[in-house]
Amino acid sequence: MGNLTVAVLGSEGYAGNIGKKGTATDIIFYNLKKDDNTLTLIEPSRYPERLAPLFYAVSLAKKAVIVVDEVNSLLGECLVMLQVVGIESGYFVLRNYVSKEKILPLIKGTSLENFEIINDDPIQLREQLLAEAAKQKTLELTFGQQPVGIVPVDHAFNVKGVGVVVLGVVANGFIQKHATLNVLPAGKTTQVRSIQKHDQEWDLSSEGDRVGLALKGIDVENLDRGTVLTNDPTVKTSKTIKCQAQLIKYWPSPLKQDMVMHIGHWTQFLTAKIDAVTEETDFRKVTITMTLDKPLAYKTGDTAVLMYLEGAKLRIVGTITID
Repeated sequence: MGNLTVAVLGSEGYAGNIGKKGTATDIIFYNLKKDDNTLTLIEPSRYPERLAPLFYAVSLAKKAVIVVDEVNSLLGECLVMLQVVGIESGYFVLRNYVSKEKILPLIKGTSLENFEIINDDPIQLREQLLAEAAKQKTLELTFGQQPVGIVPVDHAFNVKGVGVVVLGVVANGFIQKHATLNVLPAGKTTQVRSIQKHDQEWDLSSEGDRVGLALKGIDVENLDRGTVLTNDPTVKTSKTIKCQAQLIKYWPSPLKQDMVMHIGHWTQFLTAKIDAVTEETDFRKVTITMTLDKPLAYKTGDTAVLMYLEGAKLRIVGTITID
């Protein structure tokens, strides 16, 4: 069974030409299943007023479809977000007489150079994405391997007759039925009652799977978006982090002490204040220490997105690597 999660940007509702609409908040999910292969499509529904939905949609995805009706600053921001999150494959759908020649200079020398430019044909695109989903290799447990994994929560709710259910994409490893998971940063634990993938019951899910987990021993009030469920002992939490920042080439000025930033990691989108900036010869490569509004769950060496929501024209600053 192959599964592929795709961010669809640039034209709200376009994913509805490919899949069936599902969960809808500030990010909208569309689903499609053919044989044993499944597609999950995600659109940011309250962007550009809010930057967070764009981050969520891209961070949950492995691939992207960008629908281009015009070349403007919003397209530029989407392209920058794709680069800092690390999306390296996908499609440009050109409409409204936008030519290939207008797109190529924007992606030259970036991770987006491998994106394919295609005609506006949702049926053909659907078949291409399903074919790519079929090629996705499902991770398998090796003999004696302990099934440990990480699921960042993007939605949580009560279901009559079932109890507490969370939705998320397995970010790393494996999640097994009946596993006991830590609920971070709340410091609680929960047990997986059941696992669903595209409305089918499973005993095991692996990295890249879009899952619904029925949980017991936890209240839905403890499961906001950004909550991390894991039994991986290397995941830690902290309100103070030291990290190496790499600013994008478009960012115009040095970071300064007391600036209020936002950090995006998994489905966490947290406010952070800069406590200290280590002076470097290149202001785009600095070491910073930040205090967050609540603890961040992460693994040492993880990369997160650094954002400045007060930016007039540019809100994506770059990336950080967390020590």
